[in-house]
Amino acid sequence: MIISLANIFLIYFIPATFFPTTVDSVMAIQGEWRLQQASIGITAMHLQLLHNNKIVIYDRTDFGASNISLPGNRCRFDPQEKVLKTDCSAHSVLYDPVTNEFRPLTVRTDIWCSSGAVLADGTLVQTGGYNDGDEVIRIISPGDAGNDFCDWVEFPGFLSKRRWYATNQILPDGRVIIIGGRDQFSYEFFLPESILLGKNSEVPSLFDFPFLKETKYRNHEENNLYPFVHLLPDGNLFIFANRRSIVLDYKNNSVVREFQSINGEPRNYPSSGSSVLLPIDENSPVLETEIMVCGGSTSPNAFHAAQRGMFLRASSTCGRLNVSDNDAEVRWRMHEMPMPRVMGDMLILPTGDILIINGASSGSAGWERARDPVTRPLIYQTQRIPDENDGNRFSVMEASPRPRLYHSTALLLIDGRVLVGGSNPHIGYNFSGVEFPTDLSLETFHPPYLATQYDPLRPRIIQVMNNLSYKKPFSLVFFVTNLLKSSGVISIRIIAPPFNTHGFSMNQRMVVLKRGDVSFVSYNTYNISVVGPSTPEIAPPGHYMMFLVHANIPSSGVWVLIQ
Repeated sequence: MIISLANIFLIYFIPATFFPTTVDSVMAIQGEWRLQQASIGITAMHLQLLHNNKIVIYDRTDFGASNISLPGNRCRFDPQEKVLKTDCSAHSVLYDPVTNEFRPLTVRTDIWCSSGAVLADGTLVQTGGYNDGDEVIRIISPGDAGNDFCDWVEFPGFLSKRRWYATNQILPDGRVIIIGGRDQFSYEFFLPESILLGKNSEVPSLFDFPFLKETKYRNHEENNLYPFVHLLPDGNLFIFANRRSIVLDYKNNSVVREFQSINGEPRNYPSSGSSVLLPIDENSPVLETEIMVCGGSTSPNAFHAAQRGMFLRASSTCGRLNVSDNDAEVRWRMHEMPMPRVMGDMLILPTGDILIINGASSGSAGWERARDPVTRPLIYQTQRIPDENDGNRFSVMEASPRPRLYHSTALLLIDGRVLVGGSNPHIGYNFSGVEFPTDLSLETFHPPYLATQYDPLRPRIIQVMNNLSYKKPFSLVFFVTNLLKSSGVISIRIIAPPFNTHGFSMNQRMVVLKRGDVSFVSYNTYNISVVGPSTPEIAPPGHYMMFLVHANIPSSGVWVLIQ
């Protein structure tokens, strides 16, 4: 792109006060929506971004043919299937958000309501599912250039127990812990090398977990499925199920702490609130760890009430818990959202704020059990100084033209956009004669920070090491047209790309890296000194999106590998 000297002069000498630099001024813009694909052939029920910027998407194999065929006349034959024993359609695709193209992937066992995590080398490990898929491990690698040949590889019977509605968490040592599932009150581990060694080993990998049985509400709709799991900086796990939460020392299979129950009613499937680990800031003199849980149902009976045609109002509350507070009586601090929401997704944006998107304002998760779609996302401002009116932290965004209900998904892209897809509140594909047809589209939400008026403040990362080491200093070179001089105006943040399904983004975390001085390099180009994350407990080994944020405006991200 060619820029005239006159334009350079005008941009460079605009005073800094001309630009809005506060969080509030950025949030005054409500973002915008753009349709990416009218149909990818399947409904986006599960999403995972890989470090080559391709996205693995899949739904389920057991409700009939999709709208995209498998290549080369390939078909899947399963005599146990109730709908199609021979299915020549795909139920997984690989999508490229840069080129806006997609291609079918081949999956042969049922991946409905499964879970996933990305290993340190970038391989997606997908666990469990339904019926013939409930004990299956599947892997897909980013592959070589172009990803023309990468596809699912499946290992049936690999898991010790059926894992349907389970949760995965990547651990500091590279293992994946797989927790719960319908009527499974246990957890087990997946070791990357176990694919080569086989699942049998001398080291026990299955452990009882009574907490899940204690939080079960009903025989079939437990309100504790897809438990919210977050890796804490001390290496233990925060686990939330129903209304209760604990800290689990998985190394010794012991509960080391239990917190006060959250206000209100259940928050897990099918009540289906969402949860996020708030950004971990390594610049803070005291490393605080906070969990946030938002939305859900206002009654444990919401699922069954909807079955009878009574769609109860969803919860409008968020709870925020400081798990690093050693006070035995520490309680959830409650916030009131501008509107109720069930089946929403919570995503960490590059700014460190939380996007709450998708869902409904009445009913619960499950087939046909929700009404009143919530099409306006919210942004919760984590950077605001706490005050008495915490409701001021929420900003209401532009509405999507498309309702996103049961089985909708969302994830952050490397350029700062948010990809949104899915919504199929029916037992099969259903496009007519229903209030909320199956949606096969993909759209993007552009948060306020992507508005063109902020381009003079938008930094661009020019150079950074691709491989980072723990506690090791490195330099980052960036360009910005109008650098502001105020303290704390620049931060370096890394985000782990999560696995998203059913309102929860597994393995999602942001770490604000310790930063040093900014020095001038040349015209509008600067160098900043940064330090890699302190420990694998704070940032497990693997690929992360790195963003530089200047005056609340983030750069596009770059991929880095922490090892």
